[in-house]
Amino acid sequence: MSSPVVSNLAVSDIVEQPVREQKLPGDLAMWFFILMELTVFAIFFIGFAITQRLQPEMFSEGRATLSAAVGLFCTLSLIISSYFVARSVEAVKRGNNFSAKRQLVFALLTASIYVVLKITEYSALLELGFDISTNTFYTLYFFITGFHFMHVLLGMIILAYMAKRANNNAYQPSDCSGYEAGASYWHMVDLVWIIVFFLIYIIH
Repeated sequence: MSSPVVSNLAVSDIVEQPVREQKLPGDLAMWFFILMELTVFAIFFIGFAITQRLQPEMFSEGRATLSAAVGLFCTLSLIISSYFVARSVEAVKRGNNFSAKRQLVFALLTASIYVVLKITEYSALLELGFDISTNTFYTLYFFITGFHFMHVLLGMIILAYMAKRANNNAYQPSDCSGYEAGASYWHMVDLVWIIVFFLIYIIH
């Protein structure tokens, strides 16, 4: 017959285990940075939505010059990229740095599709004579998507750095908070673009 002390310890272990598993991935500093960036984007989104209500015709005409298909493929490329990043985190937690590096390479390749599509879209709009000074719609379009584009480039640099370290077998399952922090930043970039896609390309 088990003693009450042993039973209480067993119950305590069962209760405490889920608590340890529910901690945020990455480190606190990265999450503060992510929250600040999300706040900035939220201000941009609110400004865009309010201005659209005040000038619906201008925004409808501006949106007609954008390609929803391009926006959709940009969205898919970032979602697929985030999938590979998530797979890479799982690989690191299994102690497989080689697999993590390979998944990050796939993530960078799919993210590159977004970069090519956005540069192509910017070039097409500029050739048609639309730029940041054309009207309020294009000012907000170029500002919001350009700001996000810079975040994508920064995220890709972070992923490339993570891949280089993984190639050197630098990550361990017991100490991968830096890896998780980089992955969390990339997922934030992906999430923000999904909102950008619906707000700028789809919602009228």
